[in-house]
Amino acid sequence: MASRIVEFFGYSPEDRSPAAIAARRDLQCPFLGRQCVKTLSDGLISGACTLKPSKAGPVICCPIRLYSNNYEILRDVARISFGPVIPLVSGNAITEQTGECVAVFGKGWGKELRLPTRGTSGAYFVDWVLAHVSATGELINFVAVEVQSIDTTGNYRLERDTYLKEEAFSGKSTAGFNWENVNKRILPQIIYKGHVLRQEPLCQKGLFFVCPTPVYNKISERLGGGLRPYPLQPGALTLMWYDIGESVPAGDIRTLVSVGQFTTTIDQVALAFTAPSNLPPAQVYENAIRASLERR
Repeated sequence: MASRIVEFFGYSPEDRSPAAIAARRDLQCPFLGRQCVKTLSDGLISGACTLKPSKAGPVICCPIRLYSNNYEILRDVARISFGPVIPLVSGNAITEQTGECVAVFGKGWGKELRLPTRGTSGAYFVDWVLAHVSATGELINFVAVEVQSIDTTGNYRLERDTYLKEEAFSGKSTAGFNWENVNKRILPQIIYKGHVLRQEPLCQKGLFFVCPTPVYNKISERLGGGLRPYPLQPGALTLMWYDIGESVPAGDIRTLVSVGQFTTTIDQVALAFTAPSNLPPAQVYENAIRASLERR
């Protein structure tokens, strides 16, 4: 199913406002406040935030798009985990005068945690760690946050180049989405990192996974939709999914809308992943072979 770019350097590709034109000219990401970091296979800056399939709603394809409104998703996680009024502070800005806060460790906040690696793969790393710190500077507890969008397949290079020339695109794009990554990469990583975090006595609320709504839907579909809800606890996994808002006037950027959240456990996810309930009927291979032989 071919897809078209609906957010390009933060704005609609058809937006001819000064802000949108400047973003495209300077290859600027409005969510980072600096040059876009998403690249094509040849290293050129992509600029594509969100694609829309011809028969479905928009799909956020760049994780940076989920950081709009100055990392609002991190405040959402902190509110759920620690309460609504504790301020977020960069992890390297904590001083004796800071007071009670949530220390943020991750890219763009000044400091990343030094963690051991699993061989050469670095599989222990998570995108963000939010640490609840007391007024006296003591670590109370922490949560980890993974942020994922979805990789694209095919090619939207011609569409991208056309928009950079400030022209309308009337051709066809072959861009799609690599949904198989949900099975091959996303779910195995969630399960592994969830087990690592469950060994941490102070990780009392578990792992948070933030993604676009279509990615959550694919995860739910792959796991069979039978996950049981659990309260926040060690070994918990909280899924949080978001969409872009409705179209906006020229010069504006669509909002990021929180659609839902669901908390279960890593054990529930691991069991559903290895023993899914949405299996096809028995003998599908045998029946396919027989049907093929009968057509000879």
